Amino acid sequence: MGDVAAAAGVSLKTVSRVVNGVGYVSAETLASVQAAIDQLGFRRNEFARQLRQGTAATIGLVLEDVADPFYSVLTRAVEDVALEQGYLLLSASSAEDPSRSRRIVESFSSRGADGIILAPARGTDPEFLRGEIAAGCSMVFVDRPVPGIPADTVLAENVGGAREGTAHLIAHGHHRIAFFGDQESVYTATERRTGYCEALEEAGLESDEAMMVLAAPREAPAELIDDVLEAADPPTAIVAGNNRWSVRLLRHLKERGQRPLPGFVGFDDFELGDVLDPGITVVAQDPATMGRLAAELLLRRVAGDEAPHEHIRLPTRLIVRGSGELPGPFAER
Repeated sequence: MGDVAAAAGVSLKTVSRVVNGVGYVSAETLASVQAAIDQLGFRRNEFARQLRQGTAATIGLVLEDVADPFYSVLTRAVEDVALEQGYLLLSASSAEDPSRSRRIVESFSSRGADGIILAPARGTDPEFLRGEIAAGCSMVFVDRPVPGIPADTVLAENVGGAREGTAHLIAHGHHRIAFFGDQESVYTATERRTGYCEALEEAGLESDEAMMVLAAPREAPAELIDDVLEAADPPTAIVAGNNRWSVRLLRHLKERGQRPLPGFVGFDDFELGDVLDPGITVVAQDPATMGRLAAELLLRRVAGDEAPHEHIRLPTRLIVRGSGELPGPFAER
């Protein structure tokens, strides 16, 4: 900055005003300083400025898999809010591994991140998170909570959404409905299974453990799916507990040459779900709003907001496209 001041014939304070956009500088002086900046190729040292201000102006985002379409939309929303408020976003995938998640959180914290938005991996140690928060790291949980930890949370209405999707299949004549969801240790999988069971109970139908699969879709063997589809009393409809299960099941049904398709409702929308034949009826979440709210909550905490923690549940939306409306054996004729 000293070279710029000398070249423009002004004080360091004047150059600082121009570079940081703070304080009054005449149009003539502004043009002179800007010309010197252009001539010398000067760039502001953002890291040094942040050190002076006592903030790294950086937030972290730790999700299960940033490549997942749901999480990628959420990430973009967080990024947009962060950039609008002058923050840089660091993001990483936990791969549902609590030790990997811990290393990422520790890495972000050691690099001076002002706060972290976290989708907790199953098996996450609550005491570790409690210690990070006590040490001054602002934290917001997204998609999944950590019971007993004092932090803001932004979740979807998982139980209600799964209940609505299952009831939709029942209304179209299906009484034998299979459920495929993630491991029971995953918070969202348990909630969605609860909603599925509630819809069956409300309709006077018995839930059958043989019709439920709780496993990671990438790890579940084809035989596990076939055991359900080929049961003595097979399902006439399916509820997929997340977008990855939807894709896995639709591919498997195609490989089996299963036509007509069973009634099908997926939790989470996914790319090209609307162009299949029939289109896939889904219970859609709102990852963009989830990400935006999580980012806004976090940056409020970073700024010193000490209001009571917020626990937000966002409604889901049933998108009717055809697969969930295929008539079952008990459909009214």
